[in-house]
Amino acid sequence: MISNNRPSPFKLKVKSSECAARRGEVSTLNGVFQTPVFMPVGTQATVKAVTPENLTDLGAQIILANTYHLFIRPGHELIKRFGGLHKFMNWDRPILTDSGGFQVFSLRDLAKITEEGAAFKSHLDGASLFLSPEDAVEVQEALGTDIMMCLDTCIPYPASREETISATELTGRWAKRSRIAQKDTGQLLFGIVQGGMYHDLRANAIDKLVEIGFDGYAMGGLSVGEPVELMMDITEQTAAIMPQDYPIYLMGVGTPEDLVEAVYRGVDMFDCVMPSRNARNGMLFTSTGRLVIKNARYRDDPLPLDEHCDCYACRNYSRAYLRHLFTCREILAYQLNTIHNLHYYVELMREMREAIEGDCFMQFRKDFYAKRENKD
Repeated sequence: MISNNRPSPFKLKVKSSECAARRGEVSTLNGVFQTPVFMPVGTQATVKAVTPENLTDLGAQIILANTYHLFIRPGHELIKRFGGLHKFMNWDRPILTDSGGFQVFSLRDLAKITEEGAAFKSHLDGASLFLSPEDAVEVQEALGTDIMMCLDTCIPYPASREETISATELTGRWAKRSRIAQKDTGQLLFGIVQGGMYHDLRANAIDKLVEIGFDGYAMGGLSVGEPVELMMDITEQTAAIMPQDYPIYLMGVGTPEDLVEAVYRGVDMFDCVMPSRNARNGMLFTSTGRLVIKNARYRDDPLPLDEHCDCYACRNYSRAYLRHLFTCREILAYQLNTIHNLHYYVELMREMREAIEGDCFMQFRKDFYAKRENKD
């Protein structure tokens, strides 16, 4: 028997008088994190190229790991024997685990979606595997993460209305099964709003999820190839009708501009591989725009990556040195670049929290764009 009378882990602290931006906090088993928040992506129980100590030093409050990947390797039973994911990876702050729905979507040539769940072949060795909504909850409970996500069916872009209705309704049925399967562990469970690019289908999905009752609500199926303007239109209209006394999470987004625009529209939580992946490709985020470190202009540049940044890389190393490391493919290049990019994202969120507290978010947003330059 499920109950929709679930106390919210979210506490609203301040709301902008100028827009939908809001400042709050979310309480979990392993601590409280402040919102709006960005979650570095640690898919396989590690944020690539950095240590948990690096993450703590740069101010990360919560990270994301992935159920699909950990289910395949090394297996949730093994991680449970080590005391759960926190102990396994030596991270004592909150962890959110994605259910694996997006990975099944990404590997849809290897997967078959039915009412029961997702049958798929391992991307590692081709072994036949199956993940039901109940399995996804069981795996995440074994991992011991703070926030679990329901298994969902991600919808491609573009998709017909009929295809979108079918997938959205399946996600809703899976959500109900996930709540029924959830044990009383103290872990939070978020429902995922699908509905493609159709406002009415997303509104419908929200009603059904709220009737079931979750600890937070996420927008899925965005940043899947649609134009940014459409993504933001869907985000704005969806966020406005989501339960305002619960955390609102926009999954898999995005660029610094995306974060500013989504916070402006009332979103609390974000994750994206962009800062860490781009760091490994030599693309750095700075307060004045993007910087491609391999470019010849930085060969003898004595400046830090960003003169307004106080991350470990900017305090200690020049652009010339970082370019040298990157062109030599030295491992240290990936670590320092990742520290910088993640620090930039974490600081951007902190600045937005401060702007909301000071009720000057619109001025912050204006200044953010005024400083942007694409020098490369």
